[in-house]
Amino acid sequence: MNGSIPGIDAVLFDVGGTLVEQAAPATPVSDLAARPLPGVVETLRSLAAHHRLGAVTDTATMGESTVRALLAPSGIDALLEVVVTSSDMGAAKPDPRGVLEACARLGVAPERTLLVGDNDVDRDAAATAGVAFAAVDGGLPDAISRAIAARSGPFTAAADAVVPLDRDARAAAEARQAQLTKPAGSLGRVETLGNLVAAITGRCPPPVPSRPVVVVFAGDHGVVASGVTPWPQDITAAMVANFAAGGAAINAFARQVGAEVHVVDVGVAADLQGLPGVVHRKVRAGTDDLMIGPAMSTADARAALDTGADVAAGLVAAGHDLLVTGDMGIGNTTASAALIAAFTHTHPDAVTGRGTGIDDAMLAHKTKVVANAVGRVDGYLDPVSVLAEVGGLEIAAIAGLIVGGAAERVPVIVDGVIACAALVAANALVPGVAEHCVAGHRSSEPGATVALAHLNLDPLIDLELRLGEGTGACLAVPIVQAAVRVLNEMATFDELEAQSASEPDDGRR
Repeated sequence: MNGSIPGIDAVLFDVGGTLVEQAAPATPVSDLAARPLPGVVETLRSLAAHHRLGAVTDTATMGESTVRALLAPSGIDALLEVVVTSSDMGAAKPDPRGVLEACARLGVAPERTLLVGDNDVDRDAAATAGVAFAAVDGGLPDAISRAIAARSGPFTAAADAVVPLDRDARAAAEARQAQLTKPAGSLGRVETLGNLVAAITGRCPPPVPSRPVVVVFAGDHGVVASGVTPWPQDITAAMVANFAAGGAAINAFARQVGAEVHVVDVGVAADLQGLPGVVHRKVRAGTDDLMIGPAMSTADARAALDTGADVAAGLVAAGHDLLVTGDMGIGNTTASAALIAAFTHTHPDAVTGRGTGIDDAMLAHKTKVVANAVGRVDGYLDPVSVLAEVGGLEIAAIAGLIVGGAAERVPVIVDGVIACAALVAANALVPGVAEHCVAGHRSSEPGATVALAHLNLDPLIDLELRLGEGTGACLAVPIVQAAVRVLNEMATFDELEAQSASEPDDGRR
């Protein structure tokens, strides 16, 4: 790590739990000892070569001089230009006054400042003060690496380009719906769907999507080794070859609705480099076993997010105007259940399903695996940390595709439980991005219903599908097209009256 964070002049830190081990509550000052957490001193030294450094800490009794004295033996004190305590300020986080005071003393604008902390009060103080925030979910070195990555790359560019839905375009669509030659509301949710596409695209009427594309991201999962599925891992590579050859269910469905299929290897364990018909964007050869530790590094998760956003931008530039999410990865319902449980704060029992059709004993084991993984991310503040700890490479790539589609103002139809897990992650990373999506169908996997309810999305169809691949979302393509076609091609009463008035009177009335 080079320690230089783009666009940042100063880095502020919480102390306990961020730089040093957190002391037990009510520990006397005389008994306190500042023990640096792993990698802290080295990271601070690297940062100090590029940025002004300071600390903002909450303490009921200690002023700046006492805190500095405690930090001095470790060498941390010498690296901090300012130390602001809640005792000196008379205000504790999430009150932003301590953060703003540190900025003022350093002579750095809040918008050029990063606060690093381990608690939600640190995050909330940063938001109120208008400074950037990074959480030490995986330690300080990882937090700084994420902060660097978060300020560059395709995913960041896409996230920055996402704008709220166009309320004027939606209002214009609603007004046109009221004028069409039908009773008001008689087309039910088809009308609200057309209005949504108008709001997503910012146009009324929006263009009828003519080049839908299903993007199937494929990746393997190390959790297969923990016995959560009866299917061997090499099925993933075999199915990717099937997609490329046009022989899978998603290929048949795509041909039926006139969609292209775009297959992307983002993390298959096998070497598929020689397989034609596959886009090779492998971040790594599968994840690690999330039952016993992180599925991947945050850098891996970020790279997969970048891949998804980059793929979305490329497809839109090539003329595709409707993105459909697809997936392939043996073991991915386990990762999806963990992500949905973590992001929606739902008990693992309520989100863990049978996936490929497991029996009761394997389901009970799978649920325990999910619960163990979710327990590790309890209290994590950064969605990328959660995604890295319990997610999957194809899930992260789908999240990137969703954000990339929203940035381009192109509708995204979301498939089943894997895509729903990606969507809850994407919405945590870019709040509100779920509004740019259409829920294609309701998967029979229980986590899908939990995720859709969390995001306030109502699926278009419910055919008890649980295959994945993008199959349910693909079947929803004609419904989206029909909803937009109504706005474009159905006459209004005024247009009908004008047409009647222009027709010649041949005397037969």
